[in-house]
Amino acid sequence: MATVVTEKLSRLFINVRQVPQLLAPLSPSTVSSSEVPKVFWKPYIHTGYRPVQQTWRYYFSTLFQQHNEAINVWTHLVAALILLLRFQQLSRRVDFGQDLHAQPLLIIIVASITYLTFSTLAHLLQAKSEFWHYSFFFMDYVGVAIYQYGSALGHYYYAIEPSWHEKIKGFYMPAAVLLAWLSCAGSCYAKYRYHQSARLLSRLCQELPSGLAYMLDISPVVHRIFTAPPSERADPALLYHKCQVLFFLIGAFFFSHPYPEKWFPGKCHFFGQSHQIFHVCLVLCTLAQIEAVVLDYESRRQIYSTLQGDLAHNFSALCLFTVSCSVLTAAYMARKVKNKLSFKEE
Repeated sequence: MATVVTEKLSRLFINVRQVPQLLAPLSPSTVSSSEVPKVFWKPYIHTGYRPVQQTWRYYFSTLFQQHNEAINVWTHLVAALILLLRFQQLSRRVDFGQDLHAQPLLIIIVASITYLTFSTLAHLLQAKSEFWHYSFFFMDYVGVAIYQYGSALGHYYYAIEPSWHEKIKGFYMPAAVLLAWLSCAGSCYAKYRYHQSARLLSRLCQELPSGLAYMLDISPVVHRIFTAPPSERADPALLYHKCQVLFFLIGAFFFSHPYPEKWFPGKCHFFGQSHQIFHVCLVLCTLAQIEAVVLDYESRRQIYSTLQGDLAHNFSALCLFTVSCSVLTAAYMARKVKNKLSFKEE
């Protein structure tokens, strides 16, 4: 009996020793910026890039390896899993199928999971080639547009005060759709046309529509924060709304400015990049936002059912329209990239 156990342990030890050899073909070391096409370069990040033209299996395996996109992948992956669990919990007490007023809540949760998933895939797989780099980030921008629409709808439907609703009801949702699409289109065009060059023009294309969209989307929340009577300022939903605004503003700063890597060039290849901090802030913003909207859904039914009536189906249709426009725009830009790269190769 002891001999049999010893033999099994020996075989297990041999198999364990073979694991590095089995994984070695899948795990090329990271490379410097000079070894990847310029489109992959990040300001002040000189190494930690994954080699291009590897197998898809390799890029999926880098989920468990250290490289300069690893933190970006895991922040949004973990957040997506948290929201999936939160959705499962909510589905036990919220009738998403029958409750008309629960449809906007479903949309914002699905939109949040969508943008987090698309971002995870973009940062994990974009190093495959130049074409896939562009294509996956175009997909990421589609996710952002869907999330922007979901945020606008959640705030308009549940968080808004009647006085603000009266002022903006004629244009808010159409403008939210337009700005969400412009955000996607502008980001795709900036990625395709400018990348790291012409930073001012790139910012105008990408950040201006997104900034305008956020100003519109968050207006019901800001109005409510500043007009809430003293008796409601301790409302948990309002506290979550304040947190989401704070986290978004901090994240927007780090999205627009390459700090701290600009202060410490060559020291933030794996940890401490501005985009990583942006990801963390955006995750905290989204989680706080979902909790605020859930609390508003549960506690403000008398208000929003009176204001919104039976318009939930119309808002769902607008969501599908936003998704369709954004997907078609991303597909069109991906085709332009493919033609551009084909022309370059010739």
